[in-house]
Amino acid sequence: MANAKAARKERSRERILTSAGVLLREKGISGASVAEVMEGAGMTVGGFYAHFPSKRSLVAETLRDTLRRSRSLLMASAEGKRGADWVSAMARSYLSPQHRDNPRVGCPLPSTLGEVAREDEEVRKALAEEMGEAVSEVASRLKEEGVEDPRGEALALFSIMVGGLTLARALKGSTLSDQVLLACRRHIERYLAGSR
Repeated sequence: MANAKAARKERSRERILTSAGVLLREKGISGASVAEVMEGAGMTVGGFYAHFPSKRSLVAETLRDTLRRSRSLLMASAEGKRGADWVSAMARSYLSPQHRDNPRVGCPLPSTLGEVAREDEEVRKALAEEMGEAVSEVASRLKEEGVEDPRGEALALFSIMVGGLTLARALKGSTLSDQVLLACRRHIERYLAGSR
């Protein structure tokens, strides 16, 4: 009986995280109210505090969850590749029109970064830890190519990718949006070609 109750609670928590993830990606932190998150999870607001002590805790956990899922999708897009080819495939996937046009899935950073900077330490720590994992993964691929300072280069590549996607989403519907994605992809490709 206790196990069934714990399993139900875990499923409810997952529904809350899923709903919060969609809203964070679409509307940012301030646009994802607890009421909307709970409505999206098919639950009442009163049940929120049985799962999270505060909205900030929810935001931190959702950021972790969505960044892990996004990283898994990116890694899957580069499956079977190594070194610079892996990084190139991952960057093409991240900087694609499909990723730009579907903010409900994928990376939450374009819609949340400006607000994360003003959040408390718990939220910023969640971002730092998850970005650290992603950067380490890319750095390990760059190290395979013999890149000097692979971690620094991985940080630069992520900055280009996130900045490019954020700008492309802001310009969505214009030809400039497509040009931003293409320019960022080409810049990364040129860098990777020169690193070999």
